[in-house]
Formats: sequence, C-alpha cells, structure tokens
Amino acid sequence: MQFNSLEFMAFFPVVIAVYFVIPRKCRSIWLLFASYWFYMSWSPKYALLIGFSTVVTYLCGIGIEAYRDSRKMILAAGLVVNLLILGLFKYGNFALGTLDYILRALRLGEIERRFNLLLPVGISFYTFQALGYVIDVYRGETRAEKNLIRYALFVSFFPQLVAGPIERSKNLLRQMREIEDIRLWNAERVTSGAILMIWGLFMKMVIADRAAILVDTVFDNYQMYGRPALLIAAAAFSFQIYCDFGSYSLVAIGAAKIMGFSLMENFNTPYFAAGIRDFWSRWHISLSTWFRDYLYIPLGGNRKGERRKALNLMIVFLVSGLWHGADWSFVLWGGIHGAMQVAEDVRNRKMRPGSGTGLRIPQRFLTFALVTFAWIFFRADSVKDAFGFIRQIISGGAGIAAAAEQTARTAGTGIFALGLDRVEWIILLVSLAMLFAVDLIRYRRKQTIDAFLMERKRWVEWAAVIVLIEMLFIFGEYGPAFDAQQFIYFQF
Repeated sequence: MQFNSLEFMAFFPVVIAVYFVIPRKCRSIWLLFASYWFYMSWSPKYALLIGFSTVVTYLCGIGIEAYRDSRKMILAAGLVVNLLILGLFKYGNFALGTLDYILRALRLGEIERRFNLLLPVGISFYTFQALGYVIDVYRGETRAEKNLIRYALFVSFFPQLVAGPIERSKNLLRQMREIEDIRLWNAERVTSGAILMIWGLFMKMVIADRAAILVDTVFDNYQMYGRPALLIAAAAFSFQIYCDFGSYSLVAIGAAKIMGFSLMENFNTPYFAAGIRDFWSRWHISLSTWFRDYLYIPLGGNRKGERRKALNLMIVFLVSGLWHGADWSFVLWGGIHGAMQVAEDVRNRKMRPGSGTGLRIPQRFLTFALVTFAWIFFRADSVKDAFGFIRQIISGGAGIAAAAEQTARTAGTGIFALGLDRVEWIILLVSLAMLFAVDLIRYRRKQTIDAFLMERKRWVEWAAVIVLIEMLFIFGEYGPAFDAQQFIYFQF
C-alpha cells in the first residue's frame, strides 16, 4: 500500500476515525492491527518475519535486563539472529552471485542454484529499529518493554514502517508508553500534520515521479545520448531521489503527527550542504545517526587518531552502501562518500583558520556536483553501467550517440527529446522552484513548511494548501493508466 495510492487514501481516514473514538486502552491494539494490515497489503507472508524479529528482540530486551551476568551473550544472540535473517533475505543471492563470479574467474566451476526469496519490504528499516532498541537496553539508555503489544507497535508503526525514519526507543517507544494520555483532537497539530502530508505528496507525485520519466529515459539507454543529456539526467536523479525519499519521510511524520506522535526529522535541506560531512548531517538523518551511534562510535570514532578515524569512516560508509542494496554498485557508492569525507577531513586539517570564509556558495555547488556524481552509481543498474555512463559523459557521446542525438532532433528539440515535452518541463521547473523556496525558508528561517504557513494569516495558509492540492490533482502523475510509483527506498 503506497502513500500515493487510492488504497491509502481510504485506509488512513478509517484508521484515524476509529483511533479518535475508541477507548484509550484500545489505542495500541488498534494501531498494531492497522500497522500489520498496512504491512500485509504487500504480502501476508511478510508479517511472519517482522513478527519473528519483534518477538526475538522483545525477549532479548527482557533477558538483558533480567540476567545482567549474561547480557552480552543475549545481546550477541539478538544481533546474530536478526542480522542472519536480514542477510539471508537481502544478501543471499548477492553472496552466491559474487562467489559464482569468483569461481568462474578462477575456472573452478559455477553455482547454478539461487535463492528464490522475495525481499520483504522495509526489512532493513525495521531490523535496524529493533536492534537499536536491544542495544539501548544493553547500554541502560532505555528500560526493557514488558508489554508485547506496545513493543510490537513500536517496531511496526505503519507511518514509518517500510522506509523510515528509523526511530529510537528513547523517542517513539516512550511515546507508545504514553499513548493513553495523548490528547487526540488538537486542531493546530492536525493541521500541521496535514500540511506536511500534502507537501510530501506534492514532492512525490509532481516532482519525483515526473523527474523519473526523464531519468529512466536517459539512464536506461545512456549509450544513445551525449554529454548534455547525461548531465541533465544525473542532476534530475539527484532531485528525484531527494523528493522521493524526502516525501515519504514527510508523509510519515505528518501522519504520525495527526495521531499525536512526533517522529524525528529525516531530511534538512541536504542540497544546501557546504561539504560532504554537512550533507550527511542533513540527508537520511535517522540512518546516519544510527550508524554513528551504533557502529562508528563503538569502532572508536575519532578517539584513536586520524588514521583510525579514516578507517572507521570507510567501514561505516561501505556498510551503509551495502545496507542500501545487495549490489557492488551500492557498496561503491558508499565507498565514494566515505573517501570524499576522509579527503574533506584531510583538507580541513591543512587549511588555515578563516581561509574558507566567503566560499560557501561555490562549496555548495561543488558538494552538489560530488553528490550527483556518486548518485550515478546508486541509480545505474550495475557497476559496469555506472562506469559506462561516466565514460559517455567524458567522451561527449561520440559515434552512436551523435547519430542518436541527430535522430532525436528530428523528433524533438534539445531537452524536449528526453521523455518530457515542453509543458511537462515547465511543470517540473516550476515545481523545483517551489521546492527551492520551501528549502530556502527551512534553511534561512529554520522553519518547516507547516510552521511557516501556520504563522501566516489564515487565508494565506489555506490558499497555499488549496494551490498544492490543486497541483496534485492537475499535475500529479496518476490516473487510470498510471501505476502508483513505488518509493525508491521501499527496496531497502
């Protein structure tokens, strides 16, 4: 069930209506039922895995608190079981494929069999959320949850279940424990959540799904295009993935807010970043802070010298790349970001104090260019295609590309031959300008779109909301022949 689907448009109001009228003691049970219904809309079999992970980590949390002398063993057991499940379903075929490639290269035979396992939606997200809880109990940062229904709701809470934010027990589980005390009808809170949901859907349906047409057109046949088209497609993917993933987080945060829950911010104007480290403090914040707290710091962080810090950064980013997908292109993408951050740290240490002042705008353009370059490996179907795409940019698209561009000119002019006609380009550019304005307000005034609009006069707030809704209906990518586009991060 996609957030941008008709099914969710019917599902969410029903959940809210029942949630607002049932007795307080039934709220957890109702939301848990709704969450599993939401998750099983993809496949009922998925519920068995999330249920198993929930029970294992629930018992681990209780065991760690009850048996202090054995807590390390219990923690290790919980980590191993959940990571094995994640590894089997997400990385089984990847491991076999890599081994098969090595055996073929060494002429030692081949592996013919593969796992026939579907990747459960959002398994990386809820696994990390559950493991974070177990580690927090082990560290004494949160108490073990004795109520299985409450804990199961924490793991499976439907707004952020399949694509984050990856919540912490110190935030979301604490709110689950106070669910009976939530004041349900708060006009200001409900309005704020609704605005976030509408803006999130705008980012997805008007910007991301429209940019996807251009991106897919070029990336799927990159050999047929020259340098300008390839650069445009690479930049378009940067905005596509931001609007796609950022929109899911906004809808999740807005939906939870309507119900009285506060989820952590997941994106904070990432393309205003003036450096790779700054970018990762603004992009997928729930994941980057998860790796910081549960991997980078336990590895030693920056406490054991610069070389060890560089090694720890590379380990974290390589693991982050692997977390994103079972393919070497994702690992390489993570390695590129790690190497860029290490290089940035080296540069910063060598710079004299104050020598970087006044360069913020060029730094932002450079950061965007570097991030866009790395996104090529994220979007390409394979490492081979990623390097082919880059070679095509460097060469300028000679030979067959030149002939193809000549053919394209007969069918359209310039950018209008990249999957979007003139009207679609105008819609995309106007929408991107709106995105820039909203992010600029967030960056300059430290206000999200809901807070900014709700400070304006009531008629201004409602006019902005009505315009966004009208643009969704008129310019959103949907309709009888349109298959609601899956959010990119669902596959992770």
